[in-house]
Amino acid sequence: MARHKPTTVIHLIARAGVFAAVLIGLAPHAFAACASPAEFGRWLQGFKKEAVAQGISPNTVSYALDGLSYDPATIAKDRAQGVFAQTFLQFSGRMVSGNRLQVGGALLKKHADTFRKIEQQYGVPGPVLVAFWGLETDFGKVMGNMETLRSLATLSFDCRRPDEFREQLIYALQVIERGDLSPQEMRGPAHGEVGQFQFQPKNYYQYAVDFDGNGKRDLIRSAPDSLASAANYLQSIGWQAGQPWLEQVRVPADLPWDQADVTIRKPRAFWAQHGVTYLNGKPIPADNLPAGLVLPMGRNGPAFLAYPNFDIYLEWNKSLVYTTTAGYYATRLAGGPALARGNGPVETLSLAETKQIQQLLARRGFEVGKIDGVLGAASRDAIRSMQVKYGMPADAYPTAELLSRLSAGQ
Repeated sequence: MARHKPTTVIHLIARAGVFAAVLIGLAPHAFAACASPAEFGRWLQGFKKEAVAQGISPNTVSYALDGLSYDPATIAKDRAQGVFAQTFLQFSGRMVSGNRLQVGGALLKKHADTFRKIEQQYGVPGPVLVAFWGLETDFGKVMGNMETLRSLATLSFDCRRPDEFREQLIYALQVIERGDLSPQEMRGPAHGEVGQFQFQPKNYYQYAVDFDGNGKRDLIRSAPDSLASAANYLQSIGWQAGQPWLEQVRVPADLPWDQADVTIRKPRAFWAQHGVTYLNGKPIPADNLPAGLVLPMGRNGPAFLAYPNFDIYLEWNKSLVYTTTAGYYATRLAGGPALARGNGPVETLSLAETKQIQQLLARRGFEVGKIDGVLGAASRDAIRSMQVKYGMPADAYPTAELLSRLSAGQ
C-alpha cells in the first residue's frame, strides 16, 4: 500500500540520529549500529511515554503495548526481502489467472449493490477495487498472521527505518483507541499491513470508513468497509470518476519509441497518428485525452495506453509490473480483451544482467536509483538515453545488445 509520511518534529529528531537514544537514555553514538535486542524493553518504556505525549491515552498505550517483546522473526523477514524481479508476462500470467477472473467476476455480482453505492460516492468502479482486492490478499483469504503491534514495535526499535515505523505504530494505537480493532485483531505481514487491502495503520486511520453501518471500521471482516475504504483512499489521491485507467493497444513496427513511457503523456491523437490501434485493429480516438504508451517488456511485448488515473495505481505501488498487472486485471473484469503478448519474441535479461546494466549506467554518471535489477523511472530514462546514443530503438527496455555495448565502453 502506498505510504504518506509527513515530516514531524519527531521525524526530524529521528533523522538526526538521537530519538532512539533519548528514549532509552543512551548517548546518540550508541545507535551507530543496531541496538541489542536486550535494550528493547527500555526502548518500549520510552516509546510509551512518547505515545502518551502525542495524545494517546495511557489506558490504550498500556492495553496495546504491555508485555510486547522483540520479534526476531520480523527482523528476519525484513532483512530477507527479495527483489521483485518477475517480468510483466510472468507476474500477470500468474496473478491474473482464470480462477481469479472467475472469482473476481462472481464477487462483482455478489456485491453489485455495494459496488454501485461505492462508485456513486467515491467514483471508483468495482473492477478496479476487485483487482486490487485479488492481488493484495486473494479477496481477503491471505492477510498475514503476524502480530502487527509486535512487528511495528520491533521495526521501530530497529536501526534501519525507525522513524517510518514509529509513525505507523502511533497510528496503530490511534486505530485501537478509536475502537476500530483490538490489539489481538491486528495481525498481518511483517511490516504492519492490516486487512483485506493491506492498509498500513496510517492509511487505516485516515481512510477507513464504516460502510456497512455497524459502527465499526472493520477492514478485516467487513467486505463493504474494506472496499469502500480502498475507494476512499483512491479518491483522496486523485482518482477521476468516469475516466479510463489503462487500455491494451497494438503498436506498429516503428514508432518514436523515445516517447513511450508512463511518465510521458501525449494527446491520444499523437498515438493515433503514429499507427497505434486497439487490439482488433480499430483506430483509437484522435482526441486530446492525455495518454502515455506503456511497454512493460519493450516494443515487442504487450502495449498499453495509460491515462491519468494510472498515476493513482503508481501511488498504490511503485512497481510498474505490479501496477500494469493490476490495471490490466481491472480491464479484464470490466469486460476488456485478454492479454496480447505483442509483436514478437521478447528478450529477457536475468536479474544479474539488469543490475550490471544499472551499474554501467551509473559509472557513466546516470542517476539510476537503487541498483537492484528493478527498472524504475530513472533507470528507464538512462537506458533510453543510451539507446538514442547507439541508434537503437529507444524503448527503455534492456537487451543483451545494450549490455554488450555498455560493457565495451562504446
